[in-house]
Amino acid sequence: MTEGSGLVALVDDDADLLHATTQLLELAGFTVVGLDAAEAALAVVDRNFEGVVVSDIRMPGVNGLQLFDRIKAIDPDIPVILVTGHGDVDLAVAALKDGVYDFIPKPYAGDRLVEALRRASEKRRLVMENRRLREAATQAADGLPLIGEALAIRRLRETLRQIADMDVDVLVEGETGTGKEVVADLLHRWGRRRAKPFVALNCGALPETVIESELFGHEVGAFTGAQRRRIGRIEHSSGGTLFLDEIESMPPALQVKLLRVLETRSVTPLGSNETRRVDLRVVAATKVDLGRQDQRGDFREDLYFRLNVVTLRIPPLRERRGDIPMLFGHFLGKAAERFGRPVAGVNAAVSDHLQSHAWPGNVRELAHFADRVALGLGPDDETKAVPAHLPEPAATLPERVGHYEAQLIRDALRDHGGDVRSAIDALGVPRKTFYDKLKRYGIAASEFRNGGDADPHAVRGQI
Repeated sequence: MTEGSGLVALVDDDADLLHATTQLLELAGFTVVGLDAAEAALAVVDRNFEGVVVSDIRMPGVNGLQLFDRIKAIDPDIPVILVTGHGDVDLAVAALKDGVYDFIPKPYAGDRLVEALRRASEKRRLVMENRRLREAATQAADGLPLIGEALAIRRLRETLRQIADMDVDVLVEGETGTGKEVVADLLHRWGRRRAKPFVALNCGALPETVIESELFGHEVGAFTGAQRRRIGRIEHSSGGTLFLDEIESMPPALQVKLLRVLETRSVTPLGSNETRRVDLRVVAATKVDLGRQDQRGDFREDLYFRLNVVTLRIPPLRERRGDIPMLFGHFLGKAAERFGRPVAGVNAAVSDHLQSHAWPGNVRELAHFADRVALGLGPDDETKAVPAHLPEPAATLPERVGHYEAQLIRDALRDHGGDVRSAIDALGVPRKTFYDKLKRYGIAASEFRNGGDADPHAVRGQI
C-alpha cells in the first residue's frame, strides 16, 4: 500500500460537496466510492470491506450516527469518520466514546481529512491482514495443541483453558524449542480475544534502535527516516494479545517504558505527546528463570513482578520422554504430507535415537528430525544431511557466503513452519531484503508450510 492509498466509502447527500471531496481524496491517492445516502453505503459495506467510511452526520433518512451504529453491528473494526456541523460536535464527541474512529468539524482543511484517513486506512489494513492470516493459519495451528500425556502437559492444557478468558498478563518459561509461542497462541485462540490480533515480537531479534519504534509506533519526523506514521505493535494488539518472546533480552531503557505501559494500559508513540488507551493482554516468554537473580541479569525486578501475575512453565522434552513417540509420529505425518512422500517406517536406528538422544533443542529439534526421516535420512545420515547446501571447498568466498546465507534462510523458515514474518524477525533483516534473497537463492517459503501449496510470496504476519 502506497502512502495515502486505501479504499474510502464517502457518504454525503450534498452532490457538490461529494464531488469536491472525492476529487480531493483521489488526488491524495485514495480509491473513493461516492455515495449519496447511508442506505447506499450499507449495500457496499460488509465484514469484508477493506476500507474506511466517511459520512456526514446530517442526512435525510438514515443519518450518519445511525449509519455508524449499523456498520458497527456489521464489523466493529471498520473505521468510521464523521463529518460534523457546528451544532453536532456534542453528538460526535459522544459517538467517539461509542467507537467512532474520528470526527472532523466543518469547515475543515483537506489535509486534516487526508491525515485521518491515512491513519484509519492503515489500521483497517492491519486488521484485515491479521484476520486473513489467522483464518488461514487456524488449521495449521490446530495441529499443535500441546501434544502429550505427561502430567505436566495435561496440567498446562487445563491451566490454559482456565485463564484464556481472563485479562491477566502471563509469563511463559521454557527452554528454546519447547513451544512457548504455541502456548501464547493457544491462550489467544481459546479466549474471548481470538477475533482480535495476535501480535508477536521477538525482543532479541531486533536492534535496540528499532525495537522501540516497533513497540510504540512513531509519528512523522520522530527520527531520521520516519517519513510516515506507524502504528506500533502494542497499539495494534489492542483488544487482542501481545506476545513478547525472549523478554529477557529487552534493553533496560525499554523495560522502563514497557513497565509504564503495563501499569497505565496506555501508549505514547515516538514523537508524540498524545497518550492512547489500549486494551492490552501481554504474554511474555523467557528461556531463563527471571525469578532468580543470577539468571535475571539486568532485567528489572519490578517488571518481572508486574509480568508474573500467572507463570506457566513448559517442561523440556527430556522431562517427558514418554511423549516423544506421540510427538514424533505427529511431526512425521506432517512432514510426509508437506514433502509429498509416504509416511516412513521407523527402523531400529530411528527408534534408538528417539529413546537415547538428549533432545537439547526440545520439540523443535524433534520436528526437524522428523523432517529428515521423512526425507529418508536417518540418524546416521544427519552429518551428511547438514552440509547438503554447503559449497564445494573450491568455491569462492562470495559463493561460500551465499550458500551459508541460503542455508540460514532455509533453517529459519523450517524453524518457523514457513511463517515468513517469524523468519524475518529471527534473521533480523528488512522485509525487502528477505524477499530479494528468496528470489536470488530460489527458495520458496511455501515448501516449509503445511501442505506446501501456499503462495510463496504471501506474508503470514505483519512486519
